[in-house]
Amino acid sequence: MKRLQTTVCIVHQSPKVLLGMKKRGFGVGRWNGFGGKVEEGETIAEAVKREIMEEAGIEILDLEKIGIISFEFKNDAQALDAHFFKVKNFKGEPKESEEMKPEWFSENEIPFDQMWPDDKLWMPMFLAGKKFKGRFLFDKPSTKEEVSIILEEKLEEVIEL
Repeated sequence: MKRLQTTVCIVHQSPKVLLGMKKRGFGVGRWNGFGGKVEEGETIAEAVKREIMEEAGIEILDLEKIGIISFEFKNDAQALDAHFFKVKNFKGEPKESEEMKPEWFSENEIPFDQMWPDDKLWMPMFLAGKKFKGRFLFDKPSTKEEVSIILEEKLEEVIEL
């Protein structure tokens, strides 16, 4: 199976989190963290910093790797290894881009019904500052109209990544 390295970054300034509404491409119509593919010759940390600057117009001042989850889709030969990061401090003001519309949410008002179905499983660990590893197998990618169904799931708290 081919594995694509990706990043997911969420700004967390308790009691609020910064999410982005995906406006195009993979996951369109869903709230998510900021991120994307790791480009050739780029480290994972460089990729997450580049992606959040492109998608939300902010510069990361601190970066903590908090998780890694493998996402697979039934009948698809490619898996996504998503490296999750938490940011507490940044420079700039979040602004809308061609790809994402950023919005602050209270921790107890996160719009899980408009997110990928796995988010409600790992997000409590993320908010609590716990590190995690996991694997999710979906029937198909989520779109604005249809939510993916989780066919298999494994998620565990870990001490280190």
